[in-house]
Amino acid sequence: MRPQVLIIGCGFGGLEAARALRAADVDITVVDKTNHHLFQPLLYQVATAGLSAPSIAAPIRHLFRRQPNVTTLLGEVVAIDAQGRSVTLKDGARLRWDHLIVAAGATHSYFGRDDWAAFAPGLKTLQDAFEIRRRVLLAFEAAEREDDPARRAALLQFVVVGGGPTGVELAGTFAEIARHTLPGEFRRIDPRQARVLLVEGSPRVLQAMPEALSERAREQLTALGVEVKLGARVTGIDAQGLDITTAAGAERLQSRCIVWAAGVAASPLGRALAAATGCTLDRAGRVVVGPDLSLPGFPTIQVIGDLAAAQSHAPGREPKPVPGVSPGAKQMGRCAAANIRRRLAGQATRPFRYRDYGNLATIGRNSAVVDLGTPAGQLRFSGYPAWLFWLFAHVWFLIGFRNRFVVLLDWAWAYWTHDRHARVVATANGASPAHDAQA
Repeated sequence: MRPQVLIIGCGFGGLEAARALRAADVDITVVDKTNHHLFQPLLYQVATAGLSAPSIAAPIRHLFRRQPNVTTLLGEVVAIDAQGRSVTLKDGARLRWDHLIVAAGATHSYFGRDDWAAFAPGLKTLQDAFEIRRRVLLAFEAAEREDDPARRAALLQFVVVGGGPTGVELAGTFAEIARHTLPGEFRRIDPRQARVLLVEGSPRVLQAMPEALSERAREQLTALGVEVKLGARVTGIDAQGLDITTAAGAERLQSRCIVWAAGVAASPLGRALAAATGCTLDRAGRVVVGPDLSLPGFPTIQVIGDLAAAQSHAPGREPKPVPGVSPGAKQMGRCAAANIRRRLAGQATRPFRYRDYGNLATIGRNSAVVDLGTPAGQLRFSGYPAWLFWLFAHVWFLIGFRNRFVVLLDWAWAYWTHDRHARVVATANGASPAHDAQA
């Protein structure tokens, strides 16, 4: 039998690793708990009705239809036997492996307050995007039927917690929906009166960006109509709103639609790996890996993507932590595949080296910030040129010509008309929109 390579997760890292082993003399099994690969940088567009789900997702089986050494399985790994070289799926099935790549990704982190999840959903999966879209649109529907001014104001107050790229993108788009997409469609309310608040605990948004670009992003958010609250720590969330603490004291924000974009935690599979191998986890639950992305004492197990607490080992430089972004996951996937080929050839593995191509974030229509590393140094710009750069960069990295074409067409239509064609929701359990939005 040929060596068996098992890849857990088909996000950016897992997909790249499998593709990089296309010509290798191995049999690959890709296991994922969903049947699709998701282009997560545009997931917020599904949550805000700008794009439909198939535009940013592709069936995993379709992606590997021309790679005969790949078998795709739908399943969730719940346990790993490092000594016996096998994994157990949720349905009890077992899969053996000779080389294991764990790319299980990340989930939401509520910093020990998981009870907040019911009132403030995060954004990691298509299901999350559908839920956020449902809550936002049904809040407007409920406000149309509400006679009490205070309750109507609470329904039309949208709060995004977290000033990272996802939070900034969501807040900016919520403001655009209220001010440009929905006006004229309601008779008893004016959607332009909706308030969109971005709550961030640190002194600035987009902490990974240079301070000047962070300030520029805040200015662009304000111009779109977003109220940015910096240095605001969330102390409580319930069905009626949230409590925050700022330098001015405690404050209560009434809201029926809260979105959580404040933190991420590694997949629970990290704990399973730690139990099986004794490996170290960091504070976020990520697996601390060696220079070549393998686990100490288990060279045939590699961890990549958001689950890995990896460092970049550039020659002549101090190791630096790898950020949890898609380019990092892709590069780790290629490195993991290359090291498997080296082991099979009896060669020494090579340490991972991350190449930082910069950061992008869009704020809204004609607004974005870009921080790029070039041979000549850092290139930083914002506004309309940055928005165009962000747009074409994301279209370029989408999987498949059809998705690129459809996304470009949808964006062009939305740019000229302000329309968002994916505004279709289903109420929960047959409840009325008013009851569902206030529940």
